[in-house]
Amino acid sequence: MKSAKSVVVLTGAGISAESGVPTFRGNEGLWKKFKPEELANFDAFIKNPELVWEWYKYRKQIIAGIQPNPGHYAIVELEKMYEKFAVVTQNVDNLHRRAGSKNVYELHGNIQRNYCIECGKEYPDEIIFSKAEVPRCDACAGLIRPGVVWFGEMLPADQWNASEEAASSADVFFSVGTSAVVYPAASLPYIAKRNGALVVEVNPETTPLTDIADEFLMGKSGEILPELVNALK
Repeated sequence: MKSAKSVVVLTGAGISAESGVPTFRGNEGLWKKFKPEELANFDAFIKNPELVWEWYKYRKQIIAGIQPNPGHYAIVELEKMYEKFAVVTQNVDNLHRRAGSKNVYELHGNIQRNYCIECGKEYPDEIIFSKAEVPRCDACAGLIRPGVVWFGEMLPADQWNASEEAASSADVFFSVGTSAVVYPAASLPYIAKRNGALVVEVNPETTPLTDIADEFLMGKSGEILPELVNALK
């Protein structure tokens, strides 16, 4: 890591869970209580925007009350140490940016963004929460939706292409708190390894990636990453 010029950190639900953001998978995951196909796809939104917005307003309120944790702040410190550095996240909670990370690629969107499905005009959360009814665009009266990637939708091409390029040129690639089963994000550490990167996994439990990782650091990212930063300093 001391000789590396380019470092990429891929993060998943695990790093956010340490801040108190509910995960989707696992025994306590949100999808145990709600069916994703009823809440997180475009057809469901068109069919019942009231229900979908009720769900997303609830999630927005939870996330607004949550703060970045030491893992997020350690990643900010790492970014300051390298010429090329990228955070690629599957999380939509905006915690990396709130912690101070500058170069963040959001593969699944950002729950604090909202936009009109007709004209694309963006709206802040303040507007969303000021409306009791389903929010509509003041420019074209189109439905406003959360700025997240739903099931069945393509990842934002610019975010994915930049992530793939970063993985291809990484000297060190971290996979932090991700289940390593959600594609195409799960392919990034393999792309990095094929191109010569040292692949480091940080996770409380093993995943499908563990066997090909060069280093597996078992534990919480909020404990391991700050130690790593201190060692580098």
